[in-house]
Amino acid sequence: MPKLRKIVSLLCLACAALATQQAVASPDIAVATLMTQALENIPGKEALMITVDYAPGASDPVHRHDAHAFVYVLEGSIVMGVKGGKEVALTEGQTFYEAPSDVHLVGRNASATRPAKFVVWMVKDKDVPFFTPLQ
Repeated sequence: MPKLRKIVSLLCLACAALATQQAVASPDIAVATLMTQALENIPGKEALMITVDYAPGASDPVHRHDAHAFVYVLEGSIVMGVKGGKEVALTEGQTFYEAPSDVHLVGRNASATRPAKFVVWMVKDKDVPFFTPLQ
């Protein structure tokens, strides 16, 4: 039984990684999973850490995460904004937060000539997609 549980867990992680990479369907945006970790003291929740690479001029569609999302810019400059808030330009070393109820209206590379990269750490419901496109 422990072997079966381990195999099922590995299959779930592989599926989550594939879903993460396909969540933002754009050739100008690359998403990679760094880590997924169940939060044992918070039943039904998990932490997810991803990196997002924006090509020059790339932008996200309007979406939500249904998660607490913490952004840290690694390189370049990005612009973030949620419904009801102001757009914020962020550079290397700066941070941004999105609440589970936020609608992410703006997410883009601030530069048309330089790439940008950031890491996102989320606390989310277990086994639920982290990215939901909205119209």
